[in-house]
Amino acid sequence: MICKMLNRIRSFFSPARYRTIFNLVMNFVMLRFYWVILRLIFPLLAPIYTRYRQIRHIFIRNDKYRGRVLFAGQCYYNAWYLSRELRKLGWRADVLNWDSNPGSQMFYHGEDFKLDYSTSTFGWVKHMFFYLKALARYDIFHFSNAYGLSFGPTISNTFSLVRLPPYAEIRLLKRLGKIIVYTNNGCLDGVSQSSFRSWPGPEPVCDICPWKDVSTVCSDERNLEWGKIRNSLADFQCTLGDNRKDYNDDPRVHEVPEFYCLDPEFWRPDLPIPLEHRLSYPPGTVMIYHAVGNFQMRTDSVTGRNIKSTHIYLPLIDRLKAEGYPVELFFAKDIPSKEVRYYQAQADIVVDMLTFGWFGANVREAMMLGKPAICYLRPEWLESMRREIPDYVDELPVVSATPDTIYDVLKDLITHPEKRQEIGRRSREFALKWHSAQAGAKRLDRIYRDLMWGKQ
Repeated sequence: MICKMLNRIRSFFSPARYRTIFNLVMNFVMLRFYWVILRLIFPLLAPIYTRYRQIRHIFIRNDKYRGRVLFAGQCYYNAWYLSRELRKLGWRADVLNWDSNPGSQMFYHGEDFKLDYSTSTFGWVKHMFFYLKALARYDIFHFSNAYGLSFGPTISNTFSLVRLPPYAEIRLLKRLGKIIVYTNNGCLDGVSQSSFRSWPGPEPVCDICPWKDVSTVCSDERNLEWGKIRNSLADFQCTLGDNRKDYNDDPRVHEVPEFYCLDPEFWRPDLPIPLEHRLSYPPGTVMIYHAVGNFQMRTDSVTGRNIKSTHIYLPLIDRLKAEGYPVELFFAKDIPSKEVRYYQAQADIVVDMLTFGWFGANVREAMMLGKPAICYLRPEWLESMRREIPDYVDELPVVSATPDTIYDVLKDLITHPEKRQEIGRRSREFALKWHSAQAGAKRLDRIYRDLMWGKQ
């Protein structure tokens, strides 16, 4: 009996159990440490630090001074290429990848910092240490994407554990006098589903969206709640494509096409095609390129419909082939972003959304590669954008089409190669002017400095 009791005591105080108890104690100690910092020390230091920044700007302000910006969160590859060019202008510009989803990494082209979400017991301490360093290091924090005002879930959860309200880590930035910039992406970003659905056009795009009835993704209440939080925190917002309803109809929301930028050398018309990515079609074939990222998630499993209009293009290409036109469709889905350009470069025409009203990365990449692109351009958005960026609207070479007109529009480009060539030439020129990383750095350099000196 005594031996059994001794064995139980020995097993209870095993090295593994010691480590577990030690980790629990240390986590508690660190949590209390951050509680003291976030709840007691920072509220006292915030006014002092804000005053210091105001005085510092008086002495350092000049046309040659550049600040420090952290792109917190990825926006495809836009922030990566933009940050590289900003560095050439004298900025400290870094990109933080806090995305914990492995499936999203294929869309990114690089980062300076990446938060580790391994099972390390003290991983959250490293995240908080990075956050605290960032508070002292950067003047501007640039976030992107709906619900993306964040430094990652670990930091948000840590603030919650010390009983601070949602987005407390972002509100602290404002208390310290930091500048918050935000980039808008997507139809649900600050606009209710009802409002977006009310835009006139070929058909309500919401009706073919698989997330129409998924309230955890898109609903009036959810979208508007986010828009209210977003507008209360962001000092300046970048968007492209208008959609000025609800919380997007705000003086702090601006058309900034240059943010959505690309590297002209990475997407160049004479791009060499690796052997494993080369396509083989008979001479004279007109290759139509269509792409959907996250295809399964964004497509109705029953009807096959999605907002990228795949359900329109598949039967349309079959019809054109049956009528004797030498066309082939290359349908790209879930190909890594760095590889998909090889297929775009071999295309003759790039086709995209026919009901949404605007375009995204696929068409911008096509233009940079010198390809003619087709998608629906909502007239109301073009007219609204014209008030802020008239030259962009006037020079835009994208060919507009609807589900009713796409057959004639596509057939016209198929049968007129000289027209394809001319639109492709204009597309490359347009992309260089409005969507190159150099253009992006020039525009954001001006925006950031105006914000730092209080002109916005």
